[in-house]
Amino acid sequence: MDFRFTPEQEAFRDSVKRFAEKHLAKGARERAHASDYPFDVAKLMAKQGLLGITVAEADGGQGGALIDAVIAIEAVAAACPRSADVVQAGNFGPIRVLAEYGTKEQKQKYLKRLLAGEAVISVGMTEPEAGSAVTDLQTTATAEGEGYRLNGSKIFTTHSKYAELMLVYVRFGPGIDGIGSVLVDTKGPGVRFGKPSKFMSDEEWVQTYFENAFVPAGMVVLREGGFKKQIAGFNVERIGNAARSLALGRYAYERAREWALQRKQFGRLLCEFQGTQWKFAEMKIKLDAAQLLLYRAATNADRGFPSPDETSIAKAYCNQAGFDVANESLQVMGALGYSQEELVEYCVRRCRGWMIAGGSIEILKNRIAESVFERTFSQRP
Repeated sequence: MDFRFTPEQEAFRDSVKRFAEKHLAKGARERAHASDYPFDVAKLMAKQGLLGITVAEADGGQGGALIDAVIAIEAVAAACPRSADVVQAGNFGPIRVLAEYGTKEQKQKYLKRLLAGEAVISVGMTEPEAGSAVTDLQTTATAEGEGYRLNGSKIFTTHSKYAELMLVYVRFGPGIDGIGSVLVDTKGPGVRFGKPSKFMSDEEWVQTYFENAFVPAGMVVLREGGFKKQIAGFNVERIGNAARSLALGRYAYERAREWALQRKQFGRLLCEFQGTQWKFAEMKIKLDAAQLLLYRAATNADRGFPSPDETSIAKAYCNQAGFDVANESLQVMGALGYSQEELVEYCVRRCRGWMIAGGSIEILKNRIAESVFERTFSQRP
């Protein structure tokens, strides 16, 4: 299959590269080590049309395809790895679920601020007793009057420290068919946050508690029976996750390549040692293979949601390849790569996290195996 970009996509990629090099390259290192969300970058991207690329024009977006958002992530990450997260947040995951399944009123109320880079939305899935087994979630939504009372908690939620809106997976009733989702104003009554904690990547998260929090009926996104739709939407999140893994692996590779062309040891450039050459050959193979799998998943997707099989394969491979390449690049650069003077160590830490977030590699392999054998395999005893 031919994955070459159209002239329009090439022009788009070049324009994003110019924007990133002009506005984001400077300060990339400081931005990577800052704990807060880069709202200044988000507002710049909004003016550039990089938020809502995959959202319909009628909802305030650009009406583009998934591959367009992937192109944007790659172009931005080449100049500033941290800023690629902003492209992800503005195009994949909960914002796209809101745009796809939200009511007209919900979209009018929230999408405008999200697409302007003035706010960010998080997705509350993982709980203390429900991680990969997300269907074990215990956060309940109990009908009361003109809405629902929420009780439960969410952990390890990306953007939870600064998101003003959360798409929360809840249980309206028993079983998988009882699961749906609601929008929650994180500053509303009955919503409480625990002590901030950090991931290995230095991203901060807070445990979110819902203590009899009232959610009006108008804030329900998917009612009972909506779980499959939510998971279908989560496949879009995986495309963005895979794209960032690949992009940060490539960033580290390019930094290591530049280093190998100038660093001398034993009177020779690093690139002149066969051992170094083989490292880069192997890294290039992994990057190219990962990119083809990612582009296949994105381009084969229609204007709805992508194939769960192709996205699982792409994410599993891109996660592993991105980490392996970033880690090998760090090894090539030695102490400098391990130092925070360079962003290679940052890329290693971020790529490691994506092997867990958005569906761990092990869970993805289970999903792929089900496709291979054309049957489901319960992981429960």
